[in-house]
Amino acid sequence: MAKKKQQEVKMGAPEWMTTFSDMMTLLLCFFVLLFAFSSIDVQKFEAVMQSVQGSLGVLKGGKTIETSPYVNDALDDDKTTKQLEELEDFKKLKEELDAYLEREGMKDQILVDLNAKGLLLRFKDNVLFDSGRAELKPIAIQTLSFLSDLLKKEEFVEKYIRVEGHTDSDPILYSKKFPTNWELSVTRSSNVVRYFIEGAELDPGRLSASGYSEYHPVAPNDTLENKGKNRRVDIVILRSDFSKSYY
Repeated sequence: MAKKKQQEVKMGAPEWMTTFSDMMTLLLCFFVLLFAFSSIDVQKFEAVMQSVQGSLGVLKGGKTIETSPYVNDALDDDKTTKQLEELEDFKKLKEELDAYLEREGMKDQILVDLNAKGLLLRFKDNVLFDSGRAELKPIAIQTLSFLSDLLKKEEFVEKYIRVEGHTDSDPILYSKKFPTNWELSVTRSSNVVRYFIEGAELDPGRLSASGYSEYHPVAPNDTLENKGKNRRVDIVILRSDFSKSYY
């Protein structure tokens, strides 16, 4: 009886494993190269991660779990970049204005504040106008001229500007020109806008003027100090997102 020929058993991993390993190595190299060439938007990445925490779907009404605009606006790369660039531009503008006011000794008279709407310049009490009057003071024109030069820069040339006049609650006495605080607040803001257009040659389409009389106070009208805070002119350089709601 013939002996059966013993089958030869090969040692080591199967041959297909070598090919598979080579393929996986190449794929790994490919993704490493992709990662190396890419850039990560940290703010966008965090918004995406928050949106998927606890769920991989979306809520009713088409909203994600995280209400960040970076998520709900379809994570628009260009928009995110523009918002960050705009914020940096506003910070630089604030620094320039702060430095100017420091040099001129006006830090206590004009507030410069970066907020959600844009950059706020608050001219306190009688910085721009004498009491009960609406003619710009010479020192006011100097400051507005410096501001106008900054607003002509390329990064701000398309920004919209709101000028708002405010008064305290004391009624105007013996004035035919300004029967009430309404007329005074509107005329003051209009004269600032008029200077920007005629004196500084800013685009009129960027500007708007409004007067609020005593009805938008920043402090109670119960002391002389608080009334001084409420007598003010606010100039707001609007962020792009807020310009749409005003114009």
